[in-house]
Amino acid sequence: MNSLEDKKKRFESFFLINHPTKVNISVVDAEQATQSMEEFESNMPYAFKIAAELSEIESQALKPLRSMGEKLEGLVNYLQLQARKIDLMMSYILIQQDDENKRAEAVKFGGGGIIVSQTSPMEIGILAEVKIFLEKEAAAIYCLAEVIEVDIADDLYHVSYVYTHIRDQDQELLVRASLHLQTSQLRNR
Repeated sequence: MNSLEDKKKRFESFFLINHPTKVNISVVDAEQATQSMEEFESNMPYAFKIAAELSEIESQALKPLRSMGEKLEGLVNYLQLQARKIDLMMSYILIQQDDENKRAEAVKFGGGGIIVSQTSPMEIGILAEVKIFLEKEAAAIYCLAEVIEVDIADDLYHVSYVYTHIRDQDQELLVRASLHLQTSQLRNR
């Protein structure tokens, strides 16, 4: 039912952005690989749980004010500055979750998966814990992902991971971040 081809289709069903992104990769054991979503969420590091929630709260809080026009522009600016302060604190907290010994660089990411540049190959089907650090978004994502493809480029292995355990709000954050980065890249051109 969940064949490699199905996993590749799920991986490709989301837009991937070319953007260097810091990640941590570590292979998980069989017990972690077979856990339910409820178990996955209960075992998730707390910093990652609150990161997506803070991002969602910020976007929901400012939406109604933006549509009220110029009268509230000062208030909106003030609230955006307060949100930026929270983002900076959250970035500091999340960077503490970055393990130098497990660090790699993603070359592409999106809502369905991530492509990571690694010095050694990974076997197809291996499940890994993945921490994605989106510095410009002041966010980080914690998920489990499965290796579905390995290519060689520039004497490095480009390992494609499809997300197997990821919260909906985290997947939405990845989609929003990829679209935001794409908009920035298009503006810069």
